[in-house]
Amino acid sequence: MKRENNKNKHLYPLSLGLGAIIAIIAWAFIFAIKEYNGTSQWIYIPHNADSGSIRDSLETRLGSAGTNAYFLWEISGGNPCDAHGAYLVKDGDRAYNIGKRLMRGQQTPVRVTINNIRTVRQLSERIARKMEWDGDDFITACSTILPGAGFKVAEFPAAFLPDTYEFYWNASPESVVTRLLDYRNNFWDANRRQKAKAIGLNPVKVATLASIVEEETNAIDERPVVARLYLNRLKKGMMLQADPTVKFAVGDLSIRRITGKHLAVESPYNTYRNTGLPPGPIRIPEKAAIDAVLDAPEHNYIYMCAKEDFSGRHNFAADYATHQRNAGRYRSELNRRGIR
Repeated sequence: MKRENNKNKHLYPLSLGLGAIIAIIAWAFIFAIKEYNGTSQWIYIPHNADSGSIRDSLETRLGSAGTNAYFLWEISGGNPCDAHGAYLVKDGDRAYNIGKRLMRGQQTPVRVTINNIRTVRQLSERIARKMEWDGDDFITACSTILPGAGFKVAEFPAAFLPDTYEFYWNASPESVVTRLLDYRNNFWDANRRQKAKAIGLNPVKVATLASIVEEETNAIDERPVVARLYLNRLKKGMMLQADPTVKFAVGDLSIRRITGKHLAVESPYNTYRNTGLPPGPIRIPEKAAIDAVLDAPEHNYIYMCAKEDFSGRHNFAADYATHQRNAGRYRSELNRRGIR
């Protein structure tokens, strides 16, 4: 009986130890599976972040789940340099998984949509809103990379294409410019380059013409017709006399009525004063606008004028007399509406 009591005495502390271990494991498990509950939050960890700023960011945006994630990251030997980046945390994400992503640098790509962009400066600002750096860094990267790829400064807009892209927040501006340029170069496959050659243009000049076509009409089905009209004028050695280039030269794209003072502006972009295409695109043209130029159907129009119904569409003409009548109706409607 004595021996049995001694045995129980040894088992008692052992059971206490096991109980404590189980309790610690249970606590750690509950601690690790703590969920973030709320709207999706981006956690940005800049290149110069320290452990304190990471903790503050996690706790401020994620509450107790962020506190737990930080603790798990820290006890696992988390390094701020490895965590550098952007992470999207969604409702229901557990502290363990958040901390593990920071440990491994498993960022969430940011999505950047490029559309309706006229200048490289506008492009830089659009992209920079989603990146760690600012627009000037993007401009500098363009100046570093694009000349070596054969682009003059005025031709820089031709190096890019509207689309939705994914980048890591901390990607370098040089890598972003290179990625965008690669995408553009892949678009310009052998077939498109052959089509460009057939109409006497290179890819940059096609993009330049496409930018004018895109500004000229909102009607998608009119784009190929407008493109061929300008190709006809180029072939004849006529000035393009494209109103969008005048607006670009003046620096006021809101102009509703082009007048003599606008046409007189000295600029290489003013196609009422200069023969041929302007030095570069007046916007970053859509892929569909580029294809509208490459696939423009044959016709003999060399004149166009906005329709007097202000539908955004155009009347086309192959002779000047018909064009004058079309233009007269449009001017009369401008006067009637008091547009000066």
